[in-house]
Amino acid sequence: MKILAFETSCDDTSIAIFEDDKLLAMDTASQIKIHNITGGVVPEVAAREHANAIFWVLEKVLKEASPHLTSPKGRGIKGLFEHIDYIWVTTNPWLLPSLLTGTTVASTISTVLQIPIIPINHIQAHVFSNFLERKESFVKFPLICLTVSGGHNDIYSMKNIWDLEKVGSTTDDSSGEAFDKVAKMMGLEYPGGPIISKLAEEYKRPVSIETGLKPLFPRVWLVKKEADFSFSGLKSAVKREVDKRVEKAGLLSQEDKIEISYEFQEAVIEVLAYKLVQVALQKWVKTVMLAGWVSANNRLKEEITRLAKKHNLEFIFPIKNLYCMDNAAMVGILTHYKIKYWEFEEKIWVVKL
Repeated sequence: MKILAFETSCDDTSIAIFEDDKLLAMDTASQIKIHNITGGVVPEVAAREHANAIFWVLEKVLKEASPHLTSPKGRGIKGLFEHIDYIWVTTNPWLLPSLLTGTTVASTISTVLQIPIIPINHIQAHVFSNFLERKESFVKFPLICLTVSGGHNDIYSMKNIWDLEKVGSTTDDSSGEAFDKVAKMMGLEYPGGPIISKLAEEYKRPVSIETGLKPLFPRVWLVKKEADFSFSGLKSAVKREVDKRVEKAGLLSQEDKIEISYEFQEAVIEVLAYKLVQVALQKWVKTVMLAGWVSANNRLKEEITRLAKKHNLEFIFPIKNLYCMDNAAMVGILTHYKIKYWEFEEKIWVVKL
């Protein structure tokens, strides 16, 4: 079974080809340089960039996978499509103009070549990134999964591979969005997560044996034993600290940026890790899982690992940082399991947003 997968939910144009659960080829066109100008994603600009990139990404992926798609001589790229059994495409949630580009191209190919097309949920695909390059039996259910990215910050309870129940969410910004906005406050580039994480690694926090040091920023727990999050207050605290230092010195020094990055990241990570493990203990499960592009953050994985070990929990996260980002591989692996368990209603030839 060969699968063509599209992911265009935000600012990455990603296409992949699978044979069952094996990734044959994938390519992703990033828009980081474009959105760096505005310090964040502008939906209309993202859609235009998707339109500019999607066909050459598709051609590149088809050529890379061509040894596995033995086409009749002389048929070229079109002949390669004859070996595709299904097309799957992200249809929700996220930026409508970006999603429309992917669904339009995928639906056109589906209609013209009569290849069935099936819609995919972006968040569910992130969760399934944990199955990439792993056997299905590696993931033990029931489990609790934390999804953290620019547009979502949720905790899910999973009794089995298809039972995905949201038990906690953010009341305002996601942690990924908070990383981006804090980076913008400090004049750093987009996306903010990797840059703040790198700066935080440079910080050497002084420790007073006698009195200790209080954190620079508050931990926003809401209700500590519940699974919801809030990061708007933390962002406001960072803004006040940045303004105070700029007013005092006239600018934000590199040392300031390093310290603020460290303190902000610790404030986010402590809450994320604690609440994930807390929900697992409340639900009496033995496995916690992480997904979404913030799951590439080494400090977050380190803290969850520490808490999981303390409470005798198994911790699973995507095997490669590449699979943490928005990518078509996560769509493809979810597709494999949906076909395997026939977890979709019917074969169609056009998907609608």
